[in-house]
Amino acid sequence: MTQSALFDKIDLSLIRVLHTVISECSVSRAAIRLQTSQPAVSAQLRRLRELTGDPLLVRSGQGMAPTDVALNLLAPAAAILQHAQSMFGHKSAVRGFDAAKAELTFRIATTDYLDPFFLPELTLHLRRLAPLVKVEVVQLTTDLDYRRSLASGDIDLVIGNWLAPSDELHLGRLLTDEVVCLVSEDHPAARLPKEGKRAWTVAQYLDAEHIVPPPLHPGALGIIEEHLAKKGLERRIVVRSPHFSQLPYMVAGSLLVLTTSKRFCERYVKQYRVKMIRCPVSFPAMNYYQLWHDLTHQSAASRWLREQVREVVRGLQQVRPPLRNEASPPAMPH
Repeated sequence: MTQSALFDKIDLSLIRVLHTVISECSVSRAAIRLQTSQPAVSAQLRRLRELTGDPLLVRSGQGMAPTDVALNLLAPAAAILQHAQSMFGHKSAVRGFDAAKAELTFRIATTDYLDPFFLPELTLHLRRLAPLVKVEVVQLTTDLDYRRSLASGDIDLVIGNWLAPSDELHLGRLLTDEVVCLVSEDHPAARLPKEGKRAWTVAQYLDAEHIVPPPLHPGALGIIEEHLAKKGLERRIVVRSPHFSQLPYMVAGSLLVLTTSKRFCERYVKQYRVKMIRCPVSFPAMNYYQLWHDLTHQSAASRWLREQVREVVRGLQQVRPPLRNEASPPAMPH
């Protein structure tokens, strides 16, 4: 078959199927994302196998895995879809995004570091404006390659904090906050003066018992550890937990120290017997961002989603959002 004849057999929908099947490693999941039937996707996969001369997906344990050929095709397929969006997507952007009628799924990778009310308020906000839209929140952990997930279209948006965000992605700053320490009211540091000879020292801070969340990607230290390492310092970490919103409760019943943003800590000082204190180590401001890929940069739906995120964050900076049917905080340990 000549190159011309081969090219004539390829259309944009086939490339979209290729990209989705390889990303999902599943015909059934690809069919759901493409909003079509599994037999239709299977038929397209057979065409792709004939065109490439490769199985593309092979059995691996109880699931399927992409071949090397498939993995090599993923980035070019994403680039083609991105260019097509740039060429023709402006029309939908001009028409705007009708949130009230839209039926799609937003996939957002984030943590609860920014504010314990952020995810609940964002979810409620999206439900009010786009009742037919589905929202999938993916936990931002070391198991998730968020750069690849954004590039493949598996995730629409990533929200988090980094000292130096990835420069190959689009970036929108959401919030800047100062770094403080959260300790129990019974912690020795809570009873020391802020300034003077008896104030909490750097050495005492480093030797304290620290509780931390895990880093956000493999090989990372975490932004606090990264900054300390640049100063040649290291603190004593005794607890690591991925459940960030539970950390203040553990701090309240122990001598653990949590170092994080002031906004996050403020949410807990009236609930638990905890106190915010100045950190003796000077930290730069903690910045939170939303990151997205060229793949969705011109998408009207994705632009709308990013604006809703900004609006929710702006609201959080003004007032504490009301909790629906707010329950009493759990009893504190003695």
